[in-house]
Amino acid sequence: MSEPPGAAVSLAAAPPADRPAKTLTPQRVQPLRRPGRWIATAVVLVLVAQIVHGLATNPFYQWDRFRYWFLRPAILDGLGVTLEVAALSAVFGLLGGVLLALARLSGSPVLRAVSWTYTWLFRSVPLIVVLIFLYNFSALYKTLSLGIPFGPAFFTFDESRLATDLTVAVVGLSLNEAAYAAEVVRGGILSVDQGQHEAAAALGLPKGYQFTRIVLPQALRSITPNYVNQLIGLIKSTSLVFYVSLLDLFGSVQTMGSTYPGDIVPLLLVATVWYLLLTSVVSVVQFYVERYFARGATRGLPPTPLQKARTGLADLRARLRREAAV
Repeated sequence: MSEPPGAAVSLAAAPPADRPAKTLTPQRVQPLRRPGRWIATAVVLVLVAQIVHGLATNPFYQWDRFRYWFLRPAILDGLGVTLEVAALSAVFGLLGGVLLALARLSGSPVLRAVSWTYTWLFRSVPLIVVLIFLYNFSALYKTLSLGIPFGPAFFTFDESRLATDLTVAVVGLSLNEAAYAAEVVRGGILSVDQGQHEAAAALGLPKGYQFTRIVLPQALRSITPNYVNQLIGLIKSTSLVFYVSLLDLFGSVQTMGSTYPGDIVPLLLVATVWYLLLTSVVSVVQFYVERYFARGATRGLPPTPLQKARTGLADLRARLRREAAV
C-alpha cells in the first residue's frame, strides 16, 4: 500500500517525542507607534503655549483694567439685562416655535400657509431690521385696537405706553427666535420613526397623549442639541438691543468705552469673557439634558466629566503599576 506523497515530509518535520517543548516567556504587548499623532500634539501644544504667553504678557490687553471693570456695577447691571432679555425671549420664542411647528404639520392648509409664510419672512429679515422697525412702530400706529375687522373696535390703547425698551427687545428677539425654533421643533418631530405614530394610533390613544408621551420625548433627543445651539446664538444676539436704547452687557461696555476711550480693549475683553461664561453654562446644561433624554436610546449613558476624570486616574494608576512591575 503506497503512502501519500506528503506523509514522509510531515513525519520528517515533526519534532522527536523526547525533545522538551519550548516554554513560552511572557512578553509585553507593544502599543502601535503613532509618530504623526505625537508630532501633531507637540505642534498644537507649542501654538497654545505661544497664544497663552501672548495674552498674558502683551501690555495692550491691560489686564489690570480688565480686573477693575469685570465686576463693576455698570457691567453687572448690563449683564442682568442680558440675562432677562435672553430668558424671556427663549421662553416666548420656544412657545411660538412649537405652535408654528404644529401648525406647519397640521392638516389645515391655512395654518400651514401662515406658518410657512411667518418662518420664511422672519428668517429672511435681519434681526437688527426687526428691532429698529419695532422701535419705531409707534410712528406707524399711534394706537392699537382689538375688535371686528372693518368694524367697531372693542379695546383701544396707546402703543407708546406698552412699547418700552425692554418690551421692544423681547418682542423682536422672540419673533425672530420663533421662526428658527419652529424649524428645529418640526425637524425633531419628523425624526421620530413613522412606526411610532402608527403604533400609537393603533392603540387608540388620543392625539394629545400620543404627542406628549410618545412623540415628544423621542423628538427631544433631536430637538435639544439643535435648540441649545440656537439658544447660544440668542444670547449673542442680545447685543443688538443696544440699538433700541437698552443697555445690556454689550451696551454697557459700549457706553463705558465712550466715556473711557483708553479702556476699550479691556472692556471688550470683559464682555467677551462674560459671554463665554454664559454660553459655557448653557453648554453644561445641554450635556445633562441630552444625557437625561438618552436613557433607553443607548446601551450606556455618556459619562459625566467627573466620571471621565475618575476613569482616567484609574487607568493612569494601572499603567504605572504595570510599568513598575516590569
